[in-house]
Amino acid sequence: MSVYDHAHALARAIKGSPEFRNFLKVKEKLDQDKSAKEMLADFRKVQWELQKQKLAGLEIAPEQEKRLSQLLEIIGLNLLVKEFLETEYRFSIMVADIQKIIGDAMEPLLSAEWIADLGDQSPAAAPAGEENQAATKQNEF
Repeated sequence: MSVYDHAHALARAIKGSPEFRNFLKVKEKLDQDKSAKEMLADFRKVQWELQKQKLAGLEIAPEQEKRLSQLLEIIGLNLLVKEFLETEYRFSIMVADIQKIIGDAMEPLLSAEWIADLGDQSPAAAPAGEENQAATKQNEF
């Protein structure tokens, strides 16, 4: 069996898994409840904005964190949104586990020594004379 056949088999297994089927079922219910869907979208928007601020090294105001906490409490009271987040979490754990398994198989290719060896052979690491010769040849044409 080829690697591609295994990938297709994995895709079928994922689609047949309880985690995927439950997540899809709850997602369909959420899609039918406009207010619950908007509530979740509002929460995610605020969450995303705060995450972007943190990644940019900007300070998060206490009011912003308080608003996120309040939104989290509110969506926690909506049973459909709560169920959606729980099934989404279980599905994401399965996907992360699969990614880890695949990543572990490729680990020998990603060893620190191998990556460091590549860095030593980059064009930037070439001696100055070789760089200048290449640049001169390009300019000749």
